[in-house]
Amino acid sequence: MALVIGRHVNKVDKKGRISVPKPFRAAFASQDFNGVYAYPLFKHPAIEVCDELFMSRLSDSLDDLEMFSDEQDDLATVIMNNAEALAFDPEGRIVLPKRLIEHAGIRSEAVFVGRGRRFQIWDVTAFDTQNQRAFERARARGATLRLRPHDDSSGE
Repeated sequence: MALVIGRHVNKVDKKGRISVPKPFRAAFASQDFNGVYAYPLFKHPAIEVCDELFMSRLSDSLDDLEMFSDEQDDLATVIMNNAEALAFDPEGRIVLPKRLIEHAGIRSEAVFVGRGRRFQIWDVTAFDTQNQRAFERARARGATLRLRPHDDSSGE
């Protein structure tokens, strides 16, 4: 899968339709499903969007938690029970369900934010605030990142 990076702002119509930026759609073109999977972020008022492979990884990771534990139950509820398969229409739009729009506080415009193998959809003002806070927290912590060795065989 190609990397999903950058930010793009698009309008949401009254039916909840929004055009997924072309570079973001292209990153998902290799999968069998002609669309994306979306679920509400529980840490922020935003929508997380991924491909089918990543949804499968999430499901497998939930199976690694203790069966019937509160942690497994809560995360399965938040992620899997609230996930939606959103097909692309011929114009490259998806229809955001009303409950996802309400969760993210999206009004007439939304910002698509690249997250590498996934992307998020935010209300523009909420993302601007979150983006500024993230910069401040990273700067205050002196955040660093240890790069993984380059591995062409990983596929990810």
